[in-house]
Amino acid sequence: MSQVFISLINLNRVMLANIVFALISGVLAIMLFFSFVVAPLGFKTLNEKSFRKFIRKIFPFYYSINLSLLLIASIPIYIYHGMNFSLSLILICAVLFAVSLFVLMPMINNFRDKNKLRKFKIAHTTSVIINFVQIFILILVIV
Repeated sequence: MSQVFISLINLNRVMLANIVFALISGVLAIMLFFSFVVAPLGFKTLNEKSFRKFIRKIFPFYYSINLSLLLIASIPIYIYHGMNFSLSLILICAVLFAVSLFVLMPMINNFRDKNKLRKFKIAHTTSVIINFVQIFILILVIV
């Protein structure tokens, strides 16, 4: 009887590990799709005013969804493995999403609204660098 129970526990861990992998892979897929399809296509097809309005609407969802998915994925990792290198990398990505959502995005919008183009370019470039660093980190986590 105990052997069946142990097998069920192991099966649940494998299923949970697959869910965690799917969540992290999903975040990476969202990031790649947004970076290489949504943003460039929107930039090429929409006029500047429409594109700016579109980006301002979609970015809060982009950051919030990715932040939430990474936080959800980190819970079972912490429960079963404690604080480890992979979890540290995932939490770094989550923190960067939070910083981008609550600090950087409002700064970028403010600089653009006030026509402070130099500051806007610096803040925007920072956000792009952060995004690619997150992509690199998540690739390290799932490989």
